[in-house]
Amino acid sequence: MKEIISSKRIQDQYVKIQHPSGLTMLLCPMEGYSSTFALFATEYGSIDTAFKRSDEADFVTVPAGIAHYLEHKLFESEDGDAFSRYAKTGASANAYTSFDRTAYLFSCSDHFEESLDILLDFVTSPYFTEQTVQKEQGIIGQEIRMYDDDPQWRVMDNLLMALYHNNPVRINIAGTVESIAQITAPLLYRCYETFYNLNNMVLCIAGNFSVEQVLKSADAILKKGSDVTVEHMPVQEPDEVKQRRVEEHLPVSMPLFQIGYKHPPKSKAENAVNQILDEILIEIICGESSPLYRRLYDAGLINTSFGAESLVGRDYVSTIFSGESKDPDAVYEQISQEIDRIKAQGVDEELMQLCKKGVYGKYLGAFSDPEGVASMMLSAYLSDVELYSLVETIAQVTPQQVNERLWEAFDTGRSAISIVRA
Repeated sequence: MKEIISSKRIQDQYVKIQHPSGLTMLLCPMEGYSSTFALFATEYGSIDTAFKRSDEADFVTVPAGIAHYLEHKLFESEDGDAFSRYAKTGASANAYTSFDRTAYLFSCSDHFEESLDILLDFVTSPYFTEQTVQKEQGIIGQEIRMYDDDPQWRVMDNLLMALYHNNPVRINIAGTVESIAQITAPLLYRCYETFYNLNNMVLCIAGNFSVEQVLKSADAILKKGSDVTVEHMPVQEPDEVKQRRVEEHLPVSMPLFQIGYKHPPKSKAENAVNQILDEILIEIICGESSPLYRRLYDAGLINTSFGAESLVGRDYVSTIFSGESKDPDAVYEQISQEIDRIKAQGVDEELMQLCKKGVYGKYLGAFSDPEGVASMMLSAYLSDVELYSLVETIAQVTPQQVNERLWEAFDTGRSAISIVRA
């Protein structure tokens, strides 16, 4: 089944194809571009530690970090590894595991078909043995220890552990040395067969290619996925944060901080819309055009490292402000006071329109880059929304919506600060 999805507002379009294998394809040929970016992803991330297949009676619990572990192992095969194969095509390849997805990717300026064949082949051809699994435990164990000594990772991990009581998002994506020691080849195969079913996957490509090239490779390589669905274990997570403040001591030249505001999650589609409102609110509260940013910067409480992001996924939503400061607690206090002030007075409509244009411009700019387009198609698909609807959402945001979202989501009582200092 083939469907052309277009946007009159930005004069753009892409093709959505439901391949006979069960794989969903989102394809955006971009005329005049020399490079191509491809993402082959599954809705399987570090938070998926408990699940049930539709052909099984009970939920199964697996060790933390197994999704990330599986990503590492999938590059290997009996005949070598995928990176060696990519070296022959000249493509730049990589992969990542996040809280709610795993994606395999490559970018290239030529030999697209050969590179796509490699991607489709190795992701659908798992090869695990007890010997190779045990060898990887040492490698990933070293990676985990590296994270444990990295101030940037520690400040983030500590914040999520402060914000959340039970949600697996509070656990490091790579797991722990103890949890990965429980991983076996049969367990990897079980997770692979559950989540790497083509009905649970999506292929997103943007740039210099043709739809016919993709279909040719898919028809030759992909086999039909089984009719199995996955049920995720519901997360029982209270609205309140676990603790308001956490501090750790590591060698840093200036204290690092992350300040998080925990928001009640809704459906994936509602979360995607709320993420846009949160991004606008970030700019209103403490973006570079805001009065608070100037006060904090002039007082020497923040520097150019200061920033913020909206962290959104299945069953978790939060807004995080981060940076370096000689007095992180003062930054936390002033951000909370600014949120309360805006609630009392209402959002400044002139500033809101300026911030809205900034967020709109950021999204619009991503459409000029193949990597940006492919990444947005993936995020929209996994959020159960259509990509161009997000652009329309931004364009139609009203001050009333922003004010309502501020009151609903930014409760200073549901916030926490994480600090790493020497």
